[in-house]
Amino acid sequence: MAGAMAKRRKDHVDAIVEQWAQERPDLDTAALALFGRLFRAVQLADEALSRGLRGYELPRGGFDILAALRRAGVPYELNPTELMGATLVSSGGMTKQLDRLAQAGMVERRPDPADRRGTRVRLTQRGKATIDEAIETHIGNEGRLLASLSSEERARLDRLLRTLLDGLERVGAGPAA
Repeated sequence: MAGAMAKRRKDHVDAIVEQWAQERPDLDTAALALFGRLFRAVQLADEALSRGLRGYELPRGGFDILAALRRAGVPYELNPTELMGATLVSSGGMTKQLDRLAQAGMVERRPDPADRRGTRVRLTQRGKATIDEAIETHIGNEGRLLASLSSEERARLDRLLRTLLDGLERVGAGPAA
């Protein structure tokens, strides 16, 4: 077990928890520590994964849009609302990203035959080739970022995060107080 056997080093979150313990020893900072580490892990992973995709000249958020279109299957096409549901890109961000991807020749907008006012967004051949190559790079980079965990630790972390997400989604992640 690579992660369990490694000597535990103090991290940035430990310093924050120690400061709160000094100033407010009455606080239970266990949740603060856990979320602090989750947020820091996401931040570091996002930076590393973004660096890994730089060679594909994708606008920020472009990878997720191309991946959603590719996952949709033939004809690799969705409307903007479906794309927002399949990604974490906002409505305003979606328009901007689609403009950039269209300008780069990776997607094209087409009239929606089922709705005269609607638009469909489709991967071009260039967009499909780009995402097919980029996803291999991306998945390889994700694997390297998880290399400090054994396969058992990865599976356990996946189960725990799934349980956490289920709980957060059920309560709407709104404030408790």
